[in-house]
Amino acid sequence: MRLVVKFGGSVLSDEEGIEKAAEYVKSLRQAGSTVVVVVSALKGVTDELVRTAQRLNPNASPAMLDDLLGMGERTSARMFALALEKHGVKAVVVDPSMESWPVVSDDKHLDSTPILEECRVRVKTGLEKMLEYGVVPVVCGYVAVSRTGKITTMGRGGSDTTAVVLANCLDADEVVLVKDVAGVYTSDPKSVSEANILDVLTVDEVMKLSKGGAKIIHSKALAFLHPRGKIRIGSLENIDKAGTVILGVDTPKLDVSLDNTNATMVTILGRSMGDAEKINAAVAALQMSGAKILAASIEEESMILYLDGDGEVVEKLHDYFVGHGLGKAVSHFPHLSLIRIHGSMLEVVPGIVHRVIQPLASHAINVYGILTISSSIRIFVSTRDAEKAVKLVKQSIEELRSSKGLES
Repeated sequence: MRLVVKFGGSVLSDEEGIEKAAEYVKSLRQAGSTVVVVVSALKGVTDELVRTAQRLNPNASPAMLDDLLGMGERTSARMFALALEKHGVKAVVVDPSMESWPVVSDDKHLDSTPILEECRVRVKTGLEKMLEYGVVPVVCGYVAVSRTGKITTMGRGGSDTTAVVLANCLDADEVVLVKDVAGVYTSDPKSVSEANILDVLTVDEVMKLSKGGAKIIHSKALAFLHPRGKIRIGSLENIDKAGTVILGVDTPKLDVSLDNTNATMVTILGRSMGDAEKINAAVAALQMSGAKILAASIEEESMILYLDGDGEVVEKLHDYFVGHGLGKAVSHFPHLSLIRIHGSMLEVVPGIVHRVIQPLASHAINVYGILTISSSIRIFVSTRDAEKAVKLVKQSIEELRSSKGLES
């Protein structure tokens, strides 16, 4: 198998941890696997670098901070290579100062995003050749080099992103993320005593859990998982026999679709509209009428429901809320269409909402609702403007792909 194995800082907490990780890589090699190693900084090093930099100069430039923060991974890679050599495994440190450095990013300091196609070119001329020579490349995680040659870092979880990008470019069989946890749990085991390890998750499921606060893997990393790719998460003790597998899905990187051309926006006015009693009342009315919710938004003094159909349920909602004193008034706006912008790359494109809304505003197309849900943006416009709006949004997305070097 061809594997990209990433070791987190919590695993590389001391010499013993580095030794165990090196022994694991040796066992993979002895089993016949080709291995690329990605390392985070040793436990606590990056945080200490941040604190020291802030004490020395609270106004340090992002470019200077990137130069400094990447030193943790650069040191860790050298230590890991030493441990591998001790165990008889030929290793080479892959450092951003090298001509063959594989991770090319945009110019955004402290939160850069890899440019996949440029990474792919670098990998073919660098890492691929190293693997052919039978060595184990030890790559500094978290760090990238911009098109202009500047050191950048990819934000918290950046080493996971490094591993997934390299696996994509190498067409690896699996990304192995070795952490200090046994896998992804059904809930936070610190809060829920009966939480169990999940065997399998899809990328979309992981993104939804992450949106809810689960600390699994950064969405930026997931955005680069090959549709046929696979990520395994676990600890050194269980990674070979248990852990959690995240499966890639064959979805477009960024796409635009017209999902519904007969929607109605219903606004229920009242107080404390987020109370469970009032949410249950809305659900009961919708169940009785068979109405389908496309999206919803709740504020202190209003509940907005986007429903499939011409608003046949409005009368029942009025009876429930106004008739029972749960709300003050109910209004509706029919003949709307739902445009959905979706795809895994959505999470890593700054300013994406502005990019899709701006052309609509410039062509006097009114937006009756915009919601971000997981890896999608949902926009409601008048049905009479729907086709024109889809065309404008698609054009904006294509321009964005070209400017960012994203895959279609």
